[in-house]
Amino acid sequence: MSPKPSVHNADIARCFDEIADLLELEGANPFRIRAYRNASRVVGELQLDLAARLAEGAQLPRIAGIGEDLAGKIGEIGSTGTCTALEELRARFPPGITELLRLPGLGPKRAALLHERLHVDSLEDLKRAAAAGRLHEVPGFGEKSEQKLLEAVQARLSKSRRFKLAFAAQYAEPLAKYLGATVAGSYRRMKETVGDLDLLVAAKQAAPVIERFVKHPEAREILARGTTKATVVLACGLQVDLRVVAPESFGAALHYFTGSKAHNIAVRRMGMALGLKINEYGVFRGEERIAGATEASVYRAIGLPFIEPELREMQGELRAAKEGTLPDLVTLADLRGDLHVHTTASDGRASLAEMARSAKARGLDYLAITDHASRIAVTHGLDAKRLAAQAREIDALNSSRAGPVLLRGTEVDILEDGSLDLPDAALAKLDLVVGAVHAKFNLSRARQTQRILA
Repeated sequence: MSPKPSVHNADIARCFDEIADLLELEGANPFRIRAYRNASRVVGELQLDLAARLAEGAQLPRIAGIGEDLAGKIGEIGSTGTCTALEELRARFPPGITELLRLPGLGPKRAALLHERLHVDSLEDLKRAAAAGRLHEVPGFGEKSEQKLLEAVQARLSKSRRFKLAFAAQYAEPLAKYLGATVAGSYRRMKETVGDLDLLVAAKQAAPVIERFVKHPEAREILARGTTKATVVLACGLQVDLRVVAPESFGAALHYFTGSKAHNIAVRRMGMALGLKINEYGVFRGEERIAGATEASVYRAIGLPFIEPELREMQGELRAAKEGTLPDLVTLADLRGDLHVHTTASDGRASLAEMARSAKARGLDYLAITDHASRIAVTHGLDAKRLAAQAREIDALNSSRAGPVLLRGTEVDILEDGSLDLPDAALAKLDLVVGAVHAKFNLSRARQTQRILA
C-alpha cells in the first residue's frame, strides 16, 4: 500500500481558490466567494503547517477569517487532498474551464458566456475559437479583445507553468529534507518564480537515492529515471529534477545547476583563459581534477571569492568579485523593524500585545501596526472609532514596557476616485499610512494611473 500524499498549506489554499473560481462561474453570492478568496490568502501565508498539526491530533488554532465551516474543509483537504464541496463544483463544470479564468481580461462572467455560446471549456477551445474569429459571435467581444485573448492563450500554452517562490518552497524544503538534498536552480537564486525544482544529492551510491525519490508519495508521474538522475511531476504540477553526484564533484555540480546560465558561461570562459576546464564534474587542468568538492573551490580556482547565489545573474558580480566590492546581502539579522503588520483586530493571527512581544524577541527596534481599514469587510477592518481605540492601546503599550517602539498605522483602501476609505482627520493622528488597491482592478490604464496619482 503506497503512503498517502502529504498536503501543504499551498494545496489547501489552491483548493479554496478553485472553489472561489467555480462559485464565480456559477454566479454565487459575492460574500461567499470573497470568504474563500480570503481563506486562500490567509492559509497560503501561514507559517504553521495546518495538515501536519491535524495529523498529530491537535486542534486548529483560531485563525482570522476561518470559521467553523472553513476549518472543517481544511481538515477534510488535509486528510484527503480535496473536499466534498470542491468535488461537487467540479462535477458541474468541464475540467479545463478554470484555466480560462487565469487569462487577463477574461473574468468569470465572460468565461461563462463563452462556455454557453461557443462551448469553450479549455484553453485549447478558446485558441481554436479565437483563431477562427468566432468570438465576434458573442456580445462584448470585438476584434481587439479577440486578438488579445488569442495572444494570451498562445503565450500560456507555449510556455511551461511557473510557480511563485513561496509556493515552491512548501515543496522544495520538505523534499530536500526527505532526500538529504540541496535545492539548486532559480529557487536557490531566490527568483520570484520558478519553472521547476532542481535537487542535488552527493552520494557514492545513486540507486537508493533515485528509488527513494521516485517513490515519494507526492510524485504523480515519473518522466525520466536513469542511473544518476530522475524527473517527476508532483501532484501540484511542479516538475522536480534530481541529480546524484559524487561527493568530490558536488560543489562543481551545485555551481553548474544553480546558474544562471550567463554567469556559468562567464565563469567557464575565465577558467579557459587560465588553461582550466570547468564543468559539473569539477575544475580540471588537463585530466587532473584540481577543485570542485565545494563551490568556493570552483571560484578560488579562477581567483575569485565565493559569490552568493542571489548575485549570479551576470549583472556585474564577476567584476565586483575581482575588485573586492561584492555587496553583503541583507539577512534577517540586519532588519531593525517592520512597517507593515496586521493583528487580530483585522485579519492578523496575533494580538497587538503578542505582536509586540514577538518583535521584542526578534530584537526589532520598531514595529508599525497597519491593520486593514473598514472598507475591506471580509478582513474585519477598523473604522475611525476602532482605529482611535487601537492607537490608545498602542500608546499605553509604548509607555508601559521596554521594547520596540510601536507605531500607529493602518492599511487604507485606495478607492476608485483616488480617495481613501478613512477620513483625513482619522489618518492625521497616525504615524504611518499604507495605501493599497483591493478592488476595481479592471479600470483602464489611464483611470488606474489617475487613481494612484490622486
